[in-house]
Amino acid sequence: MTDATPFTWGPFLRDWSGEWSDSLSDDGTHAREDETARRDRWLGFPAAPEERIAALEERLGRRMPPSYREFLAVSDGWRHAGGFITLLAGTAEARWHNDASGLAALFEEYLDDDPTPEELRDVAVWRRGLQLDVESDAMSVVLDPGDVDENGEWAVYSWASWLAAPPERFPDFATFMRDKHREFHRLRARPADGEPEFVNATTRRLDAQVEEARLWALGGDRERAERALDEAKGYGRPRAAGLGDQIRRLLGRTDLAYEDLAIDPRYAPELLPPLVADYARHRHRDDAGLKYSLRGATDDVVALAHSMLEQVRSGTYRYTAAGPFGEAVERARESARWGDTDGAWRTMLDALPLWQPLGPDHLAPLGWVADPLLGPLLTSERGRALLSTPRGGQPGEPRTAGADRSDPEGLSWLANPDAPGDHTSYRFVLVEGVEPQDLPGRLADEEGAALDEPMTFHEAHMRSLRGRREFSSFDDRALVVVGRAGARWSFAFDGDRPRLVPQRFVSPAAACADARAVVVWGGLRDGHGDPFFHLSVAKGGAELYAFTYADGDVRRTGPIPPALDPDRFFTSQEEPAGTEAVIRTERALLEAIAGEFGVHLPRHAITWGRLHTFTTRSWTRPPQDGETFTVTRFEWGPN
Repeated sequence: MTDATPFTWGPFLRDWSGEWSDSLSDDGTHAREDETARRDRWLGFPAAPEERIAALEERLGRRMPPSYREFLAVSDGWRHAGGFITLLAGTAEARWHNDASGLAALFEEYLDDDPTPEELRDVAVWRRGLQLDVESDAMSVVLDPGDVDENGEWAVYSWASWLAAPPERFPDFATFMRDKHREFHRLRARPADGEPEFVNATTRRLDAQVEEARLWALGGDRERAERALDEAKGYGRPRAAGLGDQIRRLLGRTDLAYEDLAIDPRYAPELLPPLVADYARHRHRDDAGLKYSLRGATDDVVALAHSMLEQVRSGTYRYTAAGPFGEAVERARESARWGDTDGAWRTMLDALPLWQPLGPDHLAPLGWVADPLLGPLLTSERGRALLSTPRGGQPGEPRTAGADRSDPEGLSWLANPDAPGDHTSYRFVLVEGVEPQDLPGRLADEEGAALDEPMTFHEAHMRSLRGRREFSSFDDRALVVVGRAGARWSFAFDGDRPRLVPQRFVSPAAACADARAVVVWGGLRDGHGDPFFHLSVAKGGAELYAFTYADGDVRRTGPIPPALDPDRFFTSQEEPAGTEAVIRTERALLEAIAGEFGVHLPRHAITWGRLHTFTTRSWTRPPQDGETFTVTRFEWGPN
């Protein structure tokens, strides 16, 4: 969002000068030139007549770009352009840079054998540019006659070694000066002790705009609010960054500061969790660094932050909220823990209009993004849907679709080579009429086996290896994630690219003596051996039917329903030829299984979420007489 007033140099420069003059303290010691500028309320110089501008152009051999020319016609130079340029060139000082700063040579040293056009530009601009900085804090500024737009404007480049960043480009001189005006405001927005309060027409306009943006955001007009807050943030206005960061976090940005809101005890329960969770993502950071992120916080808030950090790292943080929205959060968490992330999201979004902010600078519920079960629900589409939903007592209807579905239907997503997780081989068990928490009693070896707490598959895998010292080539116990696979169905899924050995395979379906069970083991796209696919169905502990495709052959038992007949998918004794044919075959198999049993697997939860896990009994039989196998043991002696 920008000021709708057309830009003209005279009013812009006079307003800037007045704001600068009013920002100076009465008891300060100022240079004589600054005292004169303060008294006259004018940071500029007398206007350059056309003859002087023409003389400059004759001296340089080029016509000046329009916005710089218009500037000179109002003020022949400028003092205090932002915080680091003391004097900006007028007609007398402007000159070709000719790499006087040595920057072209400096940047040239860092070019590799195949530099990008931008890297070459960063070298050339200091040789061909028109130098505008006369006095500065080690900041170089040039107009580039080699970077000209359709209006004849030259781009401006500025660079300072202490910024540790590439040269900054501005499309024209007017844009550069407006940026320096914003920089001046940012540096004055929080006056030091003894300095006058920084209040003027610009700050009053922007502060009113921030308050309007707050109401727009609560009313679901996210884009309008974001534009308004971004403009105010550019001028350093209080509240703008803290409010804007809440929007940015729900759109997927991380490592945000939320200004001073996160350390305000009123907002800490909602804004500390995402701040701490983003911090916890960087395992190389020690806990002492968090205190720096919370500088200015009370001891209680710092203690709360460290407590939350420990909970986030251990996966035990639990987001809570007040009122009907808080009740919906509890229901959503229960859905998410069994893989129904779409249902969990719908539950939260439906209750969002009932959510109430913790104070006037709270725009949306945010603590849930740190919850190990609820946080994975967030996608960019869902973030936009949340922000587009009126809340906090504001009227209206959602402005965008709710992004309800993140999961595709059925099972065929497993055959998509572009799907996250790269499931070139996988196996899973579907059990009818059994709750997910009861699956260990059917599929695990140990008496009284139970589910582990929800975690990502990577976390569960690393945990399963902790302290384990013996590995057998015959032992094929699977670490599985569990959840609901549809009405009355539960699943146990292993996506760690398992390999099927048909001669040793023992279907776990037979272990479900009180239910119908379906076992699928797919590896048509497995790159470490011949393709394979297995399906078996059992009821009451007895196998009803099965088929296994391996080594280019199909082995089948029992009366297989027509929809699942392997002859529909493997029309010859040879394996499907070509990647596309393999994918079509695998997709058709998975669609047929999903259609036959009315099941699905939740892609989002399996790939990104946290689910309960357990380890099944071995999927291979014990070795028989004469069969060889390998057992590897690891022993660690004292260091």
